Formats: sequence, structure tokens, C-alpha cells
Amino acid sequence: QVQLVESGGGLVQAGGSLRLSCSCATSGHSVRNYAMAWFRQAPGRERELVATISRNAGSTRYADSVKGRFTISRDNAKNTVDLQMNALNAEDTAIYYCAASNYIYAYRPDEYKSWGQGTQVTVSS
Repeated sequence: QVQLVESGGGLVQAGGSLRLSCSCATSGHSVRNYAMAWFRQAPGRERELVATISRNAGSTRYADSVKGRFTISRDNAKNTVDLQMNALNAEDTAIYYCAASNYIYAYRPDEYKSWGQGTQVTVSS
């Protein structure tokens, strides 16, 4: 397991944008070595997958609710995995978690063994 750190959350008005970043804080490890994902959990709701990116960045997958608005990507120069979120609405309000998997491709929460502490995203309407 590795330690992951999220950043970039905050308060934004509906229709606005935010960019989340996830980095690896464990010495000698890099997010480049893992399939990565962003999950989110809103109050009273189950944690849901938002977006995934394969280890080689060749494959991405998105929840239907964010397709066309969110983009997951790797920034190899900064050694981060980012989530660009556009056209935000109140239903996007949640704690967003970064997660890492040893698989090349991973789509289920149980395939992810390392999790960050989460960053709050609040969208005001």
C-alpha cells in the first residue's frame, strides 16, 4: 500500500470548475506504477466510482453522471493523477477520494488497496 494525498477541493458555484490532484507520498513509489481512480461519497450515499485510468494511461472510464464534464489524466512531469471537473452541479458535492490499484485496469472499489484521506468538493447552487 502507498500513501496518497489529494488536493484541489473547495467551494465553487454551480457551472464552475475545479481540478483535483493526487500524488503519492510514499518514498520510492509513483502513481505511474498503479491504475488510479477517483471515487466520491456524498452524505448518506455509498462511495461511487467517478473515473479510472489504467496504469499505462491508455484506458479511462467514467461514471455516466460525469461523462463529458470530468476528465481524468496523468501528469507525468508532476507525478500526479488529476481530475478536471467542469460544469459542476450540486449533485457533485461530495468528498472525493483518490485510490491506487496494483492491477493494470481496475474498476471495482475492492480492487483498490490504497486510498487518500479525501478532499471536500462543495458546489453551491
